[in-house]
Amino acid sequence: MQITISPKYAHDNQTANSYCAVSHKHNHAAYPKTWQTPYFLRLLALLYLFLGWQTGFAEEATESQLSPTAVEIVAVINSKQHPFLQSANFANRSDDLDALYQLGGYQLIWLANGNSEKNIQDLLTLLASADANGLNAANYDVQSLQQKLPNVLASGNINEQVNYDTALSISLLRFLHDLHYGRVNPQGINFNLKLREKRLLDLPALIKSGIDQASIPQLPSLVEPKLKQYQRLKTILADYRQIARQVPSVQFAFDHSVRPGESIAQAQDLKRFFMATGDLEQAPSNDKSTGNRYADKLVAAMKKFQHRHGLAGDGVIGKSTVVELNTPISQRVSQIEMAMERLRWLPELSSEPSIIVNIPAFQLWTFDNINALQPTVGNMRVVVGKALKNQTPILMADMSYIDFMPYWNVPYNIVKGEIIPKLLQNPGFLDKENMELVSNTGVTSFSASTISQLKQGSVRVRQRPGHKNALGKVKFLFPNKDDVYLHDTPSGSLFSRSRRDFSHGCVRVADPEKLAEFALKNQKGWDEEKIKAAMASEKMQRVILKKPIPVLFFYVTAFFDQDNQLIFYPDIYGHDVVLAEALKNPEDLADHNLFATPEPTPAPVISQSEEPKTLEASK
Repeated sequence: MQITISPKYAHDNQTANSYCAVSHKHNHAAYPKTWQTPYFLRLLALLYLFLGWQTGFAEEATESQLSPTAVEIVAVINSKQHPFLQSANFANRSDDLDALYQLGGYQLIWLANGNSEKNIQDLLTLLASADANGLNAANYDVQSLQQKLPNVLASGNINEQVNYDTALSISLLRFLHDLHYGRVNPQGINFNLKLREKRLLDLPALIKSGIDQASIPQLPSLVEPKLKQYQRLKTILADYRQIARQVPSVQFAFDHSVRPGESIAQAQDLKRFFMATGDLEQAPSNDKSTGNRYADKLVAAMKKFQHRHGLAGDGVIGKSTVVELNTPISQRVSQIEMAMERLRWLPELSSEPSIIVNIPAFQLWTFDNINALQPTVGNMRVVVGKALKNQTPILMADMSYIDFMPYWNVPYNIVKGEIIPKLLQNPGFLDKENMELVSNTGVTSFSASTISQLKQGSVRVRQRPGHKNALGKVKFLFPNKDDVYLHDTPSGSLFSRSRRDFSHGCVRVADPEKLAEFALKNQKGWDEEKIKAAMASEKMQRVILKKPIPVLFFYVTAFFDQDNQLIFYPDIYGHDVVLAEALKNPEDLADHNLFATPEPTPAPVISQSEEPKTLEASK
């Protein structure tokens, strides 16, 4: 058991310094259960406060710290269990709760405030409207708190008042923490995002200020993500909730693909559906048309709908279009909410140039400054990893170098699964594909032992630079544990498809020259002509970037594109299903899962057999 005077937050304001910083650290499991009763906890709290006063831990302590209210509040904080809350265990918010009540001198901060009535009503209204922020009001006990309020106000029972006051505080802490950091630990569902480098948000101080200034309704705007993408999603969420209430429940069924000009039995249902979704203008009140012909404005509306759902806007009603038509609007609401949740997971993004790949969108975006009100945005199509067995990972990394006319070091799983079987059928396969064998001593020739060496991994396969190279004329590298990267491709036909998950995990880009120009635009000597020359060379060249560029491989199925239009994409990897399940049982996120000291990026390792010509950043 230890009594310290070091609070989690260091507050410089006069109010904080006027009270004793009481931090209670003890292991409940080390004591008999009878010692963990509310009665014992109150005695323990009183002992803490009394000893702190007697021994000088709090020379500026006031008499109020020994009041029954203070003892009750400290007992609640120590217990880390709350009788008024459905999710009673608040251990992961207990430090914040302690810091908040320290700022208030361990007295009631909601019920004993000059603005009590307004603050409490504002708070309950805020929690009740949590869905406006893509959250669930049920997670914050708002109905229970509303029901308990009249009895608490009429009661003079200190225990009841303290329980209610601290319950309000815990619910608000949970709401704001969820709004800023999210409700699910991304690492737990294989979203390998960078942890935050440092704490930039002091929730107890914000809440205390909101109480003192009677500005509780303004708190969400102070903690929610500032990204333009998030703000757009939040705005349109309310619209989609309204659409979900208005759109008629109709299942569209077509036994064959329908082309413009044909007749369909559900033409009027389709017309009403598109008017509700905004893809078709509302018909005039005197419009009595009842025809079943699929043409003109109805086809135009279908093309618009297809584009908004990541499909080829050809107006043909095929299987993929029917799937999207029959997807409930309530699911679109969930997609928006999950996109907002994932955006909360992101640490503060740099205002420098950056690159983002949204995997289910099969799109890459470049930003000069993603935090700008009107950012300069570039866009191109990409091919990502196959959904069934070669999924592109979610990651954050820094692009540090670019290889022009690269070698392709064939991954072991491809060697084992694809190349060895072809070599067994045709020993000349490597020469045909401009490939070579490489050992620890350098390039080696094919022999009777090659197959066994390839299986063991003592010999590897690489493809020389050239027109057949699977990486094309350039690859963009950002060291990461999954060893994936962005690269060119000699085969561009796949970029014309609406669904583009065909790679082994790396991301192929449709316009590698444009991406190279973006990455090197601040690199002295690297203009458009020099990039073209490097991509036409016969030898590999490596360019070390003067300033690394942040790269994010992300996954959201609701996303505003560069034309400010919301697009819904299919959940190709099933990540939405996993997140939806995790959100059914949310827990208070532990802060130690959110923050970490950044580690330096390791230098790239280059084998002697493929040492490239390096162009230093200073050249």
